[in-house]
Amino acid sequence: MKKQNRSEDFQRRPAIIAGVSLIVMTLAAFFSYGYAHSSLVIYEDAAKTYDLLQSCLSLFYLEIAGWVVIILTDLIVSWAFYKILKPTHSSYALLAGGFRLIYTIILAAAVFRLWMVNQVIQSDSGTASQVMANILSFEKIWSIGLMVFGAHLIMVGFVALKADFIPKWMSALLMIAGVSYLLVHAMYNGLPQYENLTAIMETVLSLPMMIGELGFAMWLLVKAIKVKPTTRPSYLGAS
Repeated sequence: MKKQNRSEDFQRRPAIIAGVSLIVMTLAAFFSYGYAHSSLVIYEDAAKTYDLLQSCLSLFYLEIAGWVVIILTDLIVSWAFYKILKPTHSSYALLAGGFRLIYTIILAAAVFRLWMVNQVIQSDSGTASQVMANILSFEKIWSIGLMVFGAHLIMVGFVALKADFIPKWMSALLMIAGVSYLLVHAMYNGLPQYENLTAIMETVLSLPMMIGELGFAMWLLVKAIKVKPTTRPSYLGAS
């Protein structure tokens, strides 16, 4: 498809939707994974994790609800990013949106494993080892999905690089974040013997991984506020 390079191609409404959705998603992730999941799961002690989940079921349900919010906002962002990037290159924009959609499907499959944790806890025959097996399955599936997410960010950054209305530094941040996600989770899944090294790399790269898309969300909102809404010309009462 022919590339278009016009600053007026900026899509204000999808930008606002994407920016707000990404911020909501970030807050939900901080709660579900950063607080609830880390409070309830002790990887070295399956029995303790089982007891914590049994005694804090309401928090666990809130964690799952947070993941559902993340899945829904991911779907919205897939559409919004496509609309934002389409004027620059429609085929690449569709590919970027497709990567995010695939990631969202994988994430939904991972979250289903958390729902299975609830089923095990509610069962009279459920065991701590079954609970931990489902939690580890959630982590594994999500990690695979994050490789696809990394490819998505690389593609978004690549298309953004071609757009006149997106600054080059923003495109660079997106691509750096994408490469970081792809590298870290490819190592987790492909080179498990280097797990300690990968964990160190993840810690080092956590900042660019976080600010890549979150920074894009903030930039989209600021840009949308600065750009006046497009209005249709009125011919009524024209002098």
